Amino acid sequence: MTLYAALDVALEKTALCIVDREGAVVLEASIATDPDVIAESLAPFRLRLARLGLEAGPLSEWLVRGLQQHGLQAVLMETRHVRAALSARVAKTDRNDARGMADLLRMGWFRPVHVKSMDAREHRALLTARSTLVRRLKDVENSVRGLLRGFGIRLAVMLRGRWDAKVREAIAGHPALPAILGPLLVARSALRDQVAIIDKRVRDAARQSDVCRRLMTTPGVGPIVALTYQAAVDRPDRFHSSKSVGASFGLTPRRYQSGETDRVGSITRAGDPSVRVALFEAAHVMLTRSAKWSSLKAWAVKLAQRRGLKRAKVALARKLAVILHRMWVDGTEFLFTAAPVAPALAA
Repeated sequence: MTLYAALDVALEKTALCIVDREGAVVLEASIATDPDVIAESLAPFRLRLARLGLEAGPLSEWLVRGLQQHGLQAVLMETRHVRAALSARVAKTDRNDARGMADLLRMGWFRPVHVKSMDAREHRALLTARSTLVRRLKDVENSVRGLLRGFGIRLAVMLRGRWDAKVREAIAGHPALPAILGPLLVARSALRDQVAIIDKRVRDAARQSDVCRRLMTTPGVGPIVALTYQAAVDRPDRFHSSKSVGASFGLTPRRYQSGETDRVGSITRAGDPSVRVALFEAAHVMLTRSAKWSSLKAWAVKLAQRRGLKRAKVALARKLAVILHRMWVDGTEFLFTAAPVAPALAA
């Protein structure tokens, strides 16, 4: 008898459901969220187990790797598809979610998610840590600016390395502000030091990667963009065509077609948002800052003149996703044109 097992994972407990080919429940249990415990629970059924799956989430890859050590191959299920399928159920419980995912596995109505390699996972963690520090640094700076506005003090927008000195100069002589803002300035200084340290680690990681060095020959693509892209794609051979990379990162338009209605909307925003942001920033740099011309930039400039700069950046980001994948697969660097082939984009 062929069996299908699903895991609804939570921080402490995991709901396990095993069904047969007809959908009859063979086992339902609540067990600890631990790969050893899960493998022990599945041991009596493993010879008849056709498919084991769980929803993609923070603990999923750790569980998949742990189950692999016990000889169990688990598939990750795309979160949006699972939630859409389970939304039809009236009562939402962990037990019902596990039962619903078991039915999806049994019928094959799910989209598998790639399990990243350990190198890709480590690079992703490094980039996430950097992003967290940068956000906290901006939060502190914005908080200081907001507090100063209450006293009629406005700081210039672009201060760069003079930020701390300008703040101290602005509050000098005030009876209370130096004591109030002093801890925030110390925290900002510490955050800047840590951002500089982690930025160096990102640059070093990109320089040590042959793939990243090749991708960085593209204008607008620096260490952060290259490392973000490499960590997200991980294995380029998992894409059958380079054209599908842009769609997998949500850079293709939505479409709604039913009867006489056929609407094309904004981009789908599917997949990894960090890659989408990185590619958009690379497109922005290529269009507005890069002085070196290429046929790709010329195409984007013409598109911007016809459809607007924002749409051109999104379209260029989608093109970059495809081109970077092709460069990775072919082992080639970015090709420039010898001379400008289109007029410069107006500021």
